Amino acid sequence: MAGKKESTFINMVLVLFIVTLVASAALGGLYELTKEPIAAAKLAKKLKAIKAVVPEFDNNPSDEMYSVDMPSGDKLEFYPAKKGNELVGTAVKTYTTNGFSGYIWIMVGFKPDGSINNYSVLEHKETPGLGTKMEPWFKTIDPAKSKCSILGKNPGTANLTVSKDGGDVDAITAATISSRAFLEAVQTAYNEYSKQMEGGTK
Repeated sequence: MAGKKESTFINMVLVLFIVTLVASAALGGLYELTKEPIAAAKLAKKLKAIKAVVPEFDNNPSDEMYSVDMPSGDKLEFYPAKKGNELVGTAVKTYTTNGFSGYIWIMVGFKPDGSINNYSVLEHKETPGLGTKMEPWFKTIDPAKSKCSILGKNPGTANLTVSKDGGDVDAITAATISSRAFLEAVQTAYNEYSKQMEGGTK
């Protein structure tokens, strides 16, 4: 009887091992199948964002991309946009770790004078219906919401923090944390962008 129980136990362990092995192989295969399409989709989204945030250009900003290491271990990516060899803007992939739900990644476009041309939210996990309003909110040009838009403003001269903190920008209704984080990411991008421009990097 004891021998039968031992045999049954061994069979169960063997079956469990085989099932685990097959499942691991299947997951590994699925990862390999989806890895390239996911990477391609992210690249396409990034390129679309670059086009959306800087003035018209005729070079390939990705070919001239350079990055700056940040204290968090992440990087800021800079994409110079040129037309006829003249710099017309720079797209900066920036981030913050202080979103309501962690990381927020944004592409911000600066004109050569440092003013914000446009921005595009790339990735976030903010609360639907609240923090997710980042994309339209800070572009809003409405007399009733005159302190929402950051477009055309220079973070070097304007106080791009939320009005609750004494700044020039109205926070998203009921999403102050997300708003603070978004504006922090924009300011981080500008701070590094201005350093690069002062250093002659283009």
